[in-house]
This record gives sequence, C-alpha cells and structure tokens, in this order.
Amino acid sequence: MELTEKQIIARIRAHGRGFVFSTKLFSSLTDDSASVRTALTRLVQKKSIRRLSHGLYDFPIVHPQLGALVPSVENVINAIKSADAIEVQATGAYAANLLGLSTQNPMRIELYTNGPRRKIRFGNQEIILKPTTPKNMIGAGTKAGLILHALRQIGQNNVTDEMINQIKSKIIDADIKHIKKQIPYAPAWIAKIMRTLINEKES
Repeated sequence: MELTEKQIIARIRAHGRGFVFSTKLFSSLTDDSASVRTALTRLVQKKSIRRLSHGLYDFPIVHPQLGALVPSVENVINAIKSADAIEVQATGAYAANLLGLSTQNPMRIELYTNGPRRKIRFGNQEIILKPTTPKNMIGAGTKAGLILHALRQIGQNNVTDEMINQIKSKIIDADIKHIKKQIPYAPAWIAKIMRTLINEKES
C-alpha cells in the first residue's frame, strides 16, 4: 500500500507539535518504505516537517518570533530508541541534570547504548550514542541507572548531603526494586549510598 502525503502528515499531526519520529512511525500502515521516504522528503521541502538527522524528523513547534524551535532532547532520544529498537543509559552531566543534581544543561550528551554508535546533531545540541558492555546497561531506563551514572560523574569526594536528599526526593516506591538490582554492580561507595536511599524509603 502506497501512502499519500495527506495520510502521512495526518498521522504526524495527530501527535502534536514537538513530535520527533522516524519512518518506523508508518511501518504498521505500509511495507512500501520507499514511498514513505519520498513523501517525507516532499514534506521537508514544503517545510511541513523538518529533517533532524538521517531517518529522523520532527513536527516542530513554531514560535511567532523565533520560528521553528529545537525539539526536546527527551523526544529525540525516545524517537531514536523506537526507531532502532535499542536501550540507552544517560551518563555524565546529563544523568546528573536529570536527577536535579546539576543545573548544567549540556550541549553534548553522551548515552551508553546496546545498539550501534551514532551521532545526532540538531540546533546547538549533539547526542552521542556509545556502545558499551552489558554491565553498564544494567538499570538502563530506570532511576537506579541514573543514580549510578550521575554519582560516577560527580565523584565520591564531591557528593554532599544536599545531593543525597535531592536524589531521595526523586525516588518513588517503584524505583526501589531497580535500585536493589543495581547495588551488586555499583562501586562500593555508590552501593552504600543506594542502600541508604532504600532504607530511607522503606522506613
């Protein structure tokens, strides 16, 4: 079945402005990937959508003065995960930022992945997917994984009580089982902090 531009843009618009997607969005509607790519190219030329990277597009939010805005990092990452059927794990300053341990909004975001190496640039932002060992992917997509990699970024001697309290404020009951699973694979000093977090939550 060959999809028309009208059908394709209708499916994109159904997700609203700011939506980031790949050709996989249309895989349940047609096996004709060539016609989908052709239609998307025409929509890019018409500026109905925007190409962010190879195989990655967005339906941008348009500001009356600033024009098309840069998509959110979270939306881009979710689209990559869906398109490539991979898992990713935030590392470094980005992990710390997601937990509220840092106000730094890094322009270069590094993610561990169980997929291939990839680099995506959009606006002033750069996302780098770095293949890693299965051990580094334990806890991917969970708060436990964020805690591990954020604390690694900060370093043992730089972790404060205020930071630990900030992490506690982010933990919900559903996170506890993931933290328990992460503890055996964490460095001793991070494992100790994780046990404290669990005890505080369970008491």
